[in-house]
Amino acid sequence: MISLPSSLLARSFLLIVVLLVLSLAASVAIFRHVQQEPRAQQMAQLVESVVNLTRAAVLSAAPEWRGALLAELAEAEGLRVQMADVGDVLKPMPEQSDEFRMMVEKVRASLGANTRFASERNGVEALWVSFFIGNEEFWIALPKGHIERSVNRVLLPWSVLVLALALPGAYFIARQVARPLKRLSQAALQVGQGTWPQPLPERGAQEIITVSRAFNQMSADLANNERERALVLAGISHDLRTPLARVRIAAELSADDSLREGLAADVEQMDGVIQQFLDYARLDENEAKLPTDMKSLVREVAQQFSAQAKSLSLDLGEVSALTVRPLLLKRALGNLLDNAIKYGGGEISVQLKREQDKVVLAVADRGTGIPATLRAAAKRPFIRLDAARSNSTGSGLGLAIVDRAARLHDGEFILEESASGGLVAKLVLPSEN
Repeated sequence: MISLPSSLLARSFLLIVVLLVLSLAASVAIFRHVQQEPRAQQMAQLVESVVNLTRAAVLSAAPEWRGALLAELAEAEGLRVQMADVGDVLKPMPEQSDEFRMMVEKVRASLGANTRFASERNGVEALWVSFFIGNEEFWIALPKGHIERSVNRVLLPWSVLVLALALPGAYFIARQVARPLKRLSQAALQVGQGTWPQPLPERGAQEIITVSRAFNQMSADLANNERERALVLAGISHDLRTPLARVRIAAELSADDSLREGLAADVEQMDGVIQQFLDYARLDENEAKLPTDMKSLVREVAQQFSAQAKSLSLDLGEVSALTVRPLLLKRALGNLLDNAIKYGGGEISVQLKREQDKVVLAVADRGTGIPATLRAAAKRPFIRLDAARSNSTGSGLGLAIVDRAARLHDGEFILEESASGGLVAKLVLPSEN
């Protein structure tokens, strides 16, 4: 089965070219069929005229002048007229086209059924046609160029010229269809990755204008909804800080030690959840990108969690500085380490390496992991995988923040099963070298 190109531009261009070639071939075939009988008639008349004129010239010439007449015909017109001989070596006509067969039939109908044709006589190539003067048979050699003026010699160059002129037009038409759809697909991909593209140009065919306008409106509405959600989330989280502070103070003043410790733990947990809300609501894309030493960044963040983890090993390869949003990456790595401590048993290994044109930051734990069917859902905001995690006190924003950080750096966030058991969370960033 023939496979078409994957891109719409290449596929449309190829199909238009195939249609042009088939249409041109059909047109040539129809033209040749229509011209077949007229051309056969024209060639037959030419052969008949040459033979009749030559016969008349030979008959009217005095016997002593016949040699000079035949020489003149050969020199001026390229016509050889010779008497037939029993020892003539003749080469029959090769397989002929329908057009040539029609011409032969018409010539024999006019000059006589005993008219013979040959493509070579005594080693001389030409269109040899026999005729009779009385009982004497003569051969006349007509240059093939006078007869075989194939229509292909005319149609082929013109067909190639027409096709060459049509190809740029076919490409332009295919491009006019494919380019707006390509822009639309790229913009849709950006929206799916959580970034907001520039509005699509609303021009072209009416259908393209309608689709572009609807997409622009949808993109603007989604961006507004995201901003409003972030503002509401940030406002609520900020407002909760004040009563939470009062609860913390009241807990400190409580005489009941168990109550005070329980309240303090609850306040700490609530404060962590509120901080994640604020981190997620913050417009991280506004942070300026700076050249950053990734090894130093990883060491700095890992040091903050080293006391909380049972074991924290670092494997930092040679990676050149990257232009990134350092605060956003620190927050993302902190979330990964915090998750590994809470849900991964606290035995953590952090690896920084370069793979081809990518820089990979991987955090591996030895916990229960996340089932493959739930890993995509784990990256969405406010999703808590209680079935996969034994602790259900999180906000469901930790991995969503990491995923957003990856997308804002044109990278990818991947969750995989660790070879030693547990989960491997990979933050894959494009390298600049």
